[in-house]
Amino acid sequence: MSTATLTIDLDAIVANWRALDAMNTSETAAVVKADAYGLGAARVAPTLARAGARHFFVAVAEEGAPLREMLGAVPAIYVFSGHMPGDAEMLRAHKLIPMINSLDQMIRHAEALPGHPFGIQLDSGMNRLGMEPAEWAALRQIALAQNPTLIMSHLACADEPDHAMNPQQLATFREMTDGLDVPRSFANTGGILLDAAYHFDLARPGIGVYGGRPFDAAHPVVTLDIPVIQCRDLLPGETVGYANSFTATRPTRIATVAAGYADGILRAMGPKTSLWADDTPCPIAGRISMDLICVDITDLGHDPASLQLIGPHQTIDTLADNAGTIGYEILTSLGARYTRRYIGG
Repeated sequence: MSTATLTIDLDAIVANWRALDAMNTSETAAVVKADAYGLGAARVAPTLARAGARHFFVAVAEEGAPLREMLGAVPAIYVFSGHMPGDAEMLRAHKLIPMINSLDQMIRHAEALPGHPFGIQLDSGMNRLGMEPAEWAALRQIALAQNPTLIMSHLACADEPDHAMNPQQLATFREMTDGLDVPRSFANTGGILLDAAYHFDLARPGIGVYGGRPFDAAHPVVTLDIPVIQCRDLLPGETVGYANSFTATRPTRIATVAAGYADGILRAMGPKTSLWADDTPCPIAGRISMDLICVDITDLGHDPASLQLIGPHQTIDTLADNAGTIGYEILTSLGARYTRRYIGG
């Protein structure tokens, strides 16, 4: 096979969701935006629905429409971006629940879809989406009179348990919502792990379901195996790749594998990253290029058919650390050229 194989373990996704659900003192939703964090919502979402998830979150209405076709009529599907211009027919036809973020969206929704379910997103300090306290105070009675199905806010620093922002946001969210007869949602993966005080009525884990931090007990979900195209010998002093960025200091065996930054393997991870042949690390030699990576296999002692980038020895978070980013970016960057192999589920 000439393309790399991305293996996605649906059973691991279910195990992670169930583990987070067991820690959560309320109902547990699933965030499947960005094509289930790059892993394929068409396979992931129905698997989670069979596991018991009854609430799903997407970023935009265009993600919610195909999700409704996959999941049928029963699950609730919430749209973080709310009711954007042109969304009305899609929201109506696919029974999507927009999380209203502003006065403008409230007016748009009330005029276009009177009586259609909606939720409300409040800004408790992240300053990204949602109504700020003053706007909410002005709109609160009008909004509540239209019977929202959910009120939510989003934690900015939940992956840092001791961060002062967490209790600060919790206090703000409670000030904005205590005493209301509307279900509330506040906790993401990190919020579930923080404390039951953050759980409210509905938690919405995302990255932890897919095997990433801050859920350190998560089962790994993906492996990535890349075929070797060619191997060659270098003499000391010979170089590899663009800008002569690797120079052999000994007789060296180089394998060239069939993937690169066009496949979401971030160029920045190269200097600190190895590929693996069973238990043997093989360092990247030179720069990651668009479609190819050169790897030093000298210490392996044989020419492998493929090498593994993500697996038991190297997680998405290891690669993220190597690239100076986060596991979310590693997952959502995984490219379209991979042969995707689903197991379990």
